[in-house]
Amino acid sequence: MTGRAVLLTGSIGLGHDMPALSCANLLESYGWRTRTLNSLSLLGSGPAQAGEQVFGRLVAIPAVYDALHFAHLRAGSPVASALDRWSARRVVPALRAELEREPADLVLSIFATGAAAAARLKAELPARRTIVLCPDVAAHRLWVTEGTDLFLVTSAAAAASVRRFLPRARVAVIPMPVRAAFYSAPSQQQARTAFGVPADAPCVLFIDSGWGFGRVAESVARLARAGVHVLAVAGRNQGLESEYRSLADGFQQVHPFGFSEQVPQLMAAADIVIALPGASTCAEARVVGRPLLLLDVIPGHGRDNLLHELELGRAEVCGPTPADVAAAALALLNRAPQPAAKTTDSAPRWEPAFEAACEQIGLEFGPRQLAEAGTL
Repeated sequence: MTGRAVLLTGSIGLGHDMPALSCANLLESYGWRTRTLNSLSLLGSGPAQAGEQVFGRLVAIPAVYDALHFAHLRAGSPVASALDRWSARRVVPALRAELEREPADLVLSIFATGAAAAARLKAELPARRTIVLCPDVAAHRLWVTEGTDLFLVTSAAAAASVRRFLPRARVAVIPMPVRAAFYSAPSQQQARTAFGVPADAPCVLFIDSGWGFGRVAESVARLARAGVHVLAVAGRNQGLESEYRSLADGFQQVHPFGFSEQVPQLMAAADIVIALPGASTCAEARVVGRPLLLLDVIPGHGRDNLLHELELGRAEVCGPTPADVAAAALALLNRAPQPAAKTTDSAPRWEPAFEAACEQIGLEFGPRQLAEAGTL
């Protein structure tokens, strides 16, 4: 079966974009046509910009964002219902117009705002499949709306959080989608040669998807002073990228990057990966076989996700100050085993579980094309 799919993501960080890209690549390998829409843009330019700004300010005040997440969004309070209705009044008509302009057989939502809108449109075309992929360990109220055919989650805890709001929901637990390039990452020696990192030097990948939480540039500088080579990825944060490039002028151990398509190679070059507790980055590091040092800086859903990543193993946590980061990273470098000559497929492939779950709602993709990693 081939068809047309719309993937609904969000412009807040890269934690939604990367799973969407993985899913799009898989669907396209079976002949599907895909397009990706930013759920926030469906609010309209003014509300979308305001929403991003408000979110940024809330996250910057942990106590306020914690209150919103734990007391309202995760609990499904009247405040959460009001936010849901407010976004639906704007997003549902916009999504309806998009689907009338270019129909789709499948709407796959990787962002709560899009998930709620797609579910509300289900009754207008029952044959169109609606799937939600929630990357968080707890699906809050806005993720879960009647009309979703299938919820894809990555843990039993997330499955239970969906059923809290829809007890009869169809839920499947799958591994976190990871792009094929991570399964075929090069050996550490090959990767280090490409980036100019000495074979015997301690090396970390410090990766930021654009948030710029904490004093990350100071943390990078402190590690460089300790003799650690730092592959410093700023994501889409241009200000942070400029700071990294300025540091590189004074420290040969600092290797600055902005948004990079070379993350599989960068992870392969490093001994450890320092990152936020985003499910996508953590899953990628585990596929490549690198231990994680996670920054405890994101309130709300970030606290849930951090505890889950620690439970999964091969992860440590540290505070956000440069002293915290440097002390934890140096200790982890001291005790982390050296990576194997080649990266290993220690994490399971996610595609078979995704396909099997989709078959439950009548989506069949035909023979798998997974004979070799990296072919999707």
